[in-house]
Amino acid sequence: MTERFDCHHCNESLFGKKYVLREESPYCVVCFETLFANTCEECGKPIGCDCKDLSYKDRHWHEACFHCSQCRNSLVDKPFAAKEDQLLCTDCYSNEYSSKCQECKKTIMPGTRKMEYKGSSWHETCFICHRCQQPIGTKSFIPKDNQNFCVPCYEKQHAMQCVQCKKPITTGGVTYREQPWHKECFVCTACRKQLSGQRFTARDDFAYCLNCFCDLYAKKCAGCTNPISGLGGTKYISFEERQWHNDCFNCKKCSLSLVGRGFLTERDDILCPDCGKDI
Repeated sequence: MTERFDCHHCNESLFGKKYVLREESPYCVVCFETLFANTCEECGKPIGCDCKDLSYKDRHWHEACFHCSQCRNSLVDKPFAAKEDQLLCTDCYSNEYSSKCQECKKTIMPGTRKMEYKGSSWHETCFICHRCQQPIGTKSFIPKDNQNFCVPCYEKQHAMQCVQCKKPITTGGVTYREQPWHKECFVCTACRKQLSGQRFTARDDFAYCLNCFCDLYAKKCAGCTNPISGLGGTKYISFEERQWHNDCFNCKKCSLSLVGRGFLTERDDILCPDCGKDI
């Protein structure tokens, strides 16, 4: 007696019929497609045994349904890109989503090298110095009036020159008396410390930090012998070619402040009227 050869699901005989093996069990075509066939993403119909099943990220298509969602051209054996569950050929993807070159206005194709700066993009070959027309690549550059310059060209064409060292100022300059300086060149005439961001003063057109200016030029207080800078609204008393800080202008004997009061002198000392009665 002939051994039976039936569909594993419906038990119909498979003799003389097409069938599909799945995990070593035979199925008739109808049962296999009902139970196991993938559904096409495009047309929503099962992908039968006699059709090629094309898949991408757990999604499936008939070969005839696997096409660009915009131009409808077939994507079979062609490169493509996915955007928000849509499949696009490289041309449609580039036109819709790829960056446009700031210089030539053409699409920057996916996979090609591009240069980016502050939201703008360039083809690598289009990202060039406005002056010398040489590619900038990954070298340093300086933007000016919507144009990009390599550092040497910018220095030749636009950079101010430091009044001290005569070299171009590309960043971090200081202006003093309408003249440009590098921060590192704008220093105290005496101690050579940088003055940028610090309080300073000048004498005979030379800049000094406050400490050096006081040590060199400020009058000395007759009371404490420290310099009287006179800067920043500092108040002081002057009498017969001598000067005092307000806080130092006190009676020699009782230390009473004499600011705004009458006083007497005895040699180099100043006295309040009460302490000077016996002079």
